[in-house]
Amino acid sequence: MSGRAPRHVVVVGDVLLDREVLGTSTRLAPDAPVPVVDVEDVRESPGGAALTALLAALDDAVRVTLVAPVAEDEAGARLRALLPRVEVLALPHTGGTRRKSRVRSDGQVLLRLDDGGPGTPGDLSGALERVRAQLASADVVLVSDYGAGTTRDPALRRLLTEAAHRVPLVWDPHPRGGQPVPGCALVTPNRAEARAALAAHHLHEPGSGPSSEADVAGELRTLWSAGAVCVTVGSAGAYCAAEGSEVLHLPAVAASGDPCGAGDRFAATAAVQIARTGALTPALGRAVEDASAWVAAGGTNGFFGALERAAASGAAGAGTSAGTSAGAAAPAGESAAQVAARVRAAGGTLVATGGCFDVLHAGHVGCLEAARALGDALVVLVNSDESVRRLKGPGRPVVGQQDRERVLRALSSVDAVVVFTEDDPRAALAELRPDVWAKGGDYGGTELPEAELIRSWGGRVVLLPYLDGRSTTGILAAGAR
Repeated sequence: MSGRAPRHVVVVGDVLLDREVLGTSTRLAPDAPVPVVDVEDVRESPGGAALTALLAALDDAVRVTLVAPVAEDEAGARLRALLPRVEVLALPHTGGTRRKSRVRSDGQVLLRLDDGGPGTPGDLSGALERVRAQLASADVVLVSDYGAGTTRDPALRRLLTEAAHRVPLVWDPHPRGGQPVPGCALVTPNRAEARAALAAHHLHEPGSGPSSEADVAGELRTLWSAGAVCVTVGSAGAYCAAEGSEVLHLPAVAASGDPCGAGDRFAATAAVQIARTGALTPALGRAVEDASAWVAAGGTNGFFGALERAAASGAAGAGTSAGTSAGAAAPAGESAAQVAARVRAAGGTLVATGGCFDVLHAGHVGCLEAARALGDALVVLVNSDESVRRLKGPGRPVVGQQDRERVLRALSSVDAVVVFTEDDPRAALAELRPDVWAKGGDYGGTELPEAELIRSWGGRVVLLPYLDGRSTTGILAAGAR
């Protein structure tokens, strides 16, 4: 990351503790026709607004503060301990920590048990000034409503209304939650939440409501006095109605998997990207991509399972930014840590390669395809814009890092992308620890600076030839003539 201070994302909402009781079932109970689950593991993870905050904090370009009621009990303490990258401003909490426990047998959910709560805020009079100070320092505010009552609290609603007039406020609603405050920059209901919101206001006769989600988004934008309303519709993507423009359709890549947590992933990505760039449409496009990748990777259970496996294998420490190097932005889709964990769990070979990839050409594509053929997955390490300028001069890069990253991720040979800010990839390599480091070009017998590092964990270096006559410099020179 450059010398610019991290953007501040403040997440406000309801939290809970998710529990996964994992085991196998091979018999029925003798006293009832129910399966007996032999428990093999119990996994706890942050849920609700706590998950949203954790996902936002995976991006090293932001710092995250979570403002939420947190119970002073053992489960509440565990919940806070699961958020090492998130600053928590704990509000008074009514009742015990809300817990959702899913009992899984061979990956399938058999039963869900809910206890604790209700989780509504207690007396906030002593906390309001601290909340106001956090909101005043925010670059974006993200409200993650899980229906426990935080968004209905009158005092908090006044503070959020004030904040919406100063900074972009993203509101992820819930049917049991409070209505978004006026002036939200973006509201992100799913299809069911959006239609339920219209029905609750009796704007149409039964059966005569808008026929499309595009129309629903437009009506809700007016109803909620919001800058934009984006209705997510699963594999169909999302429809966004924004002030002064036609409804925008953001298509999604079809993905099959567990959708649990996809809404949190969507909202977190949108808020972070708005904080980083201030641009709505690119933020929503990135959010749709991330939500699709989240579903394909197994949803919440897949995400935390991958983090556990990555930590156990040494691919990433617990609480890291999912495989990015210092100062690197987490890419959309499956992260480098998730790719590494998946490959290692299967006993496969992880390949990495790197470069600027300023103007992607046939030589790059050939090298990437050759690198991917060396193993079971390929992670590409890409120089950040600042790094390219230091290496190539003030006129480079021609293509910014977000666009370079997106183009690379679209290639079938590439499984994940990491952007690093240093002049060479050694810091990123030390975190990823690939089995093979593939580099394109003729080094004339000169050893790569990173070769010794690669060999230190038993990896190997492979050089790949470029296609003759293909180079970014040559392409740019030809275009200038």
